[in-house]
Order: sequence, then structure tokens, then C-alpha cells
Amino acid sequence: MKILDWYIIKRYLGTFTVMLLLFIPIGIMIDLSEKVGKMIEQEAPTSEIIIYYVNFTFYFANLLFPIFLFLSIIWFTSKLANNTEITAILSSGVPYTRFLRPYLVGAAVVAMVAFVMGMFIVPSASKGYKEFYYKYLKKGKQDRETTNLYNQINDNDFIYVSSFDPRNKIGYNFTLEHFDGERLVYKISARNIRWVEKDSTYRLSSYVKRRVGETDDILQKESRLDTIFSFNLDDLTPVSYIAETKNLFELNKFIDNERRKGSSNINTYLLVKYKRWGLPVSAFILTIIAVAVSSKKKRGGMGINLALGIALAFVFIFFDRIFGAMAEQSGFSPLLAAAIPNILFGILAIYLLNNAKQ
Repeated sequence: MKILDWYIIKRYLGTFTVMLLLFIPIGIMIDLSEKVGKMIEQEAPTSEIIIYYVNFTFYFANLLFPIFLFLSIIWFTSKLANNTEITAILSSGVPYTRFLRPYLVGAAVVAMVAFVMGMFIVPSASKGYKEFYYKYLKKGKQDRETTNLYNQINDNDFIYVSSFDPRNKIGYNFTLEHFDGERLVYKISARNIRWVEKDSTYRLSSYVKRRVGETDDILQKESRLDTIFSFNLDDLTPVSYIAETKNLFELNKFIDNERRKGSSNINTYLLVKYKRWGLPVSAFILTIIAVAVSSKKKRGGMGINLALGIALAFVFIFFDRIFGAMAEQSGFSPLLAAAIPNILFGILAIYLLNNAKQ
């Protein structure tokens, strides 16, 4: 690599790092100013608040990744253009694609960092961020369904509760049906099912077990019965953000289990998975667009380039949210929902790049 390559790569990575260091503290201060009253009211420990904002840093950076990347590239590329450095480079006989190469090397570095963070670091940070949020800032509320819950826990067993109290781990109007193929073998019902922490057992009230026979049924009744089940009562209704808190390997295993159970939220979990894989790809696409729109000296200067960059970044995030909502709330393919923003902006990148070459 030549001096020019190292010069651009250092500016690329350096500006991106500075952009993160500038905006993240601003995000923390805005968030703190909005929530400090609630934190004091709920007596959140200082140590947990500090950990919360460490997690917030990674969560916030990952959420606004397109904006940070766009602004950093447009900022230093516009400075190069305004100083006629790009004109000098291209007029010396360097092809535009050769000029673009160090940008793509920088994008590869950012993509690798984004991949590692998105697959392993951000999930852990997201878990800490969400748990603190619902523990202190949304106290008493849970981001999950709690009524008419149905789940397949293995190939033969199906459970149902009419309502579930996640704080006390109590399910009401509990039913468990065990099948052998398509034949119902037995059915267990209870007024409620409660997890008893000290005994690590489930306590069923008004317990009834009906074993289905060929000619007649056998009934077993108990006013109260303590027993063991292979399922976790919390798994009846995982929090809606559960997929965001799992790393690459945990998420793949979780999705396989939820698909086997016939989970109604499978599209949400798949969307999280595909978005993580799409984020490193977007680093290259956004880099090409940012260079293409800012490598020419404009009458409005850097301000025009920054305004255009911010607009495009918000459009990217808008498409990401719109198609994500379609995948979660309808039968739209999660793979397409995650891929369409990259596809559309990939086409835009090719168009802008061809124009920039001319």
C-alpha cells in the first residue's frame, strides 16, 4: 500500500472514532437528563447506573451506526475535496476506483469490528440495558405477552395458560396435553401453576389428570400437587427483545428451538439474526455512497454534503424500520426485510459511483 492509501485509511478510521467519541457522550447526557428523576425515584444504585451507561454506549453506537459512518466519511472526504486534494489525486492519473480502494479497506476494518460487536458484544450490552430499563425506568411493566399463551415444549407436549404473572411466576388455568403421534395420551389441568423457588418444583392447585383409555378415562385429582416439569415457565412468554440479548451461537440455537415449538414470534427472531449479518455489508455500501456524494467540490461546501449525508442515513434507518415492522407484524419475509435496505442503497451506490467517475 502507498502513502496515499495509509493517509486515507487513517483519516477514515480516525474520523469515525472521533465521531463516536463526540456523539456518544452527547447521547448519554441527553438520556441522563431525561431519566435521572426516575432513577432517583426508584433508588437505582450508582453502580448499576454506571453499568447501564456502559451498556448504553454499545447499544447507542450500534443503533446509529449508519449515521456515524456517513457523517465521518462525508466530513473528511469533503475536507479533502475543498482542499482540492482529491482533484490533485485524480488529475495525476489515479483512476477513481483506485482512489476508492483505501476507503474499502477502511470499510472492511469497520465491517469486521461491527460483526464482532453485533454478534458478541452488543447482545450482552443490550441485555443489561433492557433489564435496567424495565427494572427501574418501567418498573412493574414487562415487554411481553401475558394472556392466552400457548407453547409446544417438545414433539409430544403442549402447554397453555390463560394468563401469566412473570414477576411471581404464576400461570392461571394451566393445561398440559401429551400426545403419542396424533393420539392424546393424557391431559393435566390446574387452576394455577406456580414456581416454588426453594424446592425447585412446580405447585399445581386443583390438579386434575385425565388419562385417556380406549373404552374409558382414568381421573386423578389433588387439591395441591408439587411436581417437576422439563419446561421453564418463563419460556411461555419470553420478553420481546430476547433475541437481541443472545450472541451468534445462542441465537441460532434459540431460533431452532422456537421454530420447533411453532413460536408465533419466529419472524422477529429471524429478523434480528439477518440484520446482524447485514450490518457489515452496509458498511461497504454506505462508504461508497458517502464518497460518491462528497468527493466533488460543491458550491455549498461541506454543509451541503453533511445535510445530504444525514438525509440519506435517516432514509436508510427509515427503510430498515419500515421493512422490519412489516416482517414482525405480517407474513413478510424477514430475510427480505433485512436485505431490502442494503439492496436499494446498493443500487444507489452503483448509480452514484458511476456519476462520480465521470
